[in-house]
Amino acid sequence: MADIDFEVDLEWSGTGRDGEGRARFPEHHVDVTYAGPEAMGGRGSGPSPEEFLMAAVSTCYSSTLFGLLRKAGLPVGRVSIRVEGKVTGYPMTAKFSLIRVHPEIHGGNPDAMDEYVRVAKEAREKCFIGKTIAGNVEYQVGNVFVRASAN
Repeated sequence: MADIDFEVDLEWSGTGRDGEGRARFPEHHVDVTYAGPEAMGGRGSGPSPEEFLMAAVSTCYSSTLFGLLRKAGLPVGRVSIRVEGKVTGYPMTAKFSLIRVHPEIHGGNPDAMDEYVRVAKEAREKCFIGKTIAGNVEYQVGNVFVRASAN
């Protein structure tokens, strides 16, 4: 088994509410401003670390789900995910407590809903970034939607 390395360059300046940072993904030529969310007293001038965590889990989940749908022989044109997260105990004992993904399968067969739900739950178990947070953050599959149209 091989080890695979990843690299992101980060800068942060300011304290608490006044803080703001830049995340650079050099390999992809992406440069993003990030800050604490307004709800937690931050600037809200870009994605928050909380949103980055939710995005990491749900991007892994979406690609895992798509692959498993194909492997199961279920029709799929594309997958979209709405993700929600919850931080509890703010401000004294803040902890990211929940990430819930709501997959929508486009170009699917609504008559096979039970199979889509089964595969959606299987994808949660197989997504390796989701496995990374296991035991620390509750990770759920919420509502599963199947649309016959790929649009």
